[in-house]
Amino acid sequence: MSYSLIVNGRSVTVDVPAETPLLWVIRDILDLKGTKYGCGMALCGCCTVHINGEATRSCTTAISAAADRHITTLEGLSEDGTHPVQLAWEEIDVPQCGYCQAGQIMSAAALLAKHPHPTDTEIDAAMDGNICRCGTYLRIRKAVKRAGQIQAKQQAAQAVPADRTASAKA
Repeated sequence: MSYSLIVNGRSVTVDVPAETPLLWVIRDILDLKGTKYGCGMALCGCCTVHINGEATRSCTTAISAAADRHITTLEGLSEDGTHPVQLAWEEIDVPQCGYCQAGQIMSAAALLAKHPHPTDTEIDAAMDGNICRCGTYLRIRKAVKRAGQIQAKQQAAQAVPADRTASAKA
């Protein structure tokens, strides 16, 4: 059966059985390899993507449930690695082996979209279910907070105060 999706801002149509996990559509059909397979049971978080802005485990999400929705993968956060979470991950040097990091980054990005300055409790709740075998949890929490700061700076730089715009025209 054919399903239409918007993946990383691009409209795509795939012809797969209704029960096909979104993860396999992303990796095998769309050839986007940033989303990882970890457990196949939505327990580890490696396969996390955004569906309409919500962090979602793609290994147990059937393509039929994702049809006509906006899907964002790691590759879709930014073309050049300048998403605040990506910058913070690099600055804090979060990854050790790196396998879980795509899911960690996607969960953190979804959190920051809703809560730009999360508390430790909010971070822990949002990241719950993202398993890091190397135990980089403290660096992850630090990077999420740093990403919030970077995001705020990026937003402030993009905002042009009304008085500056008016004085530039005078």
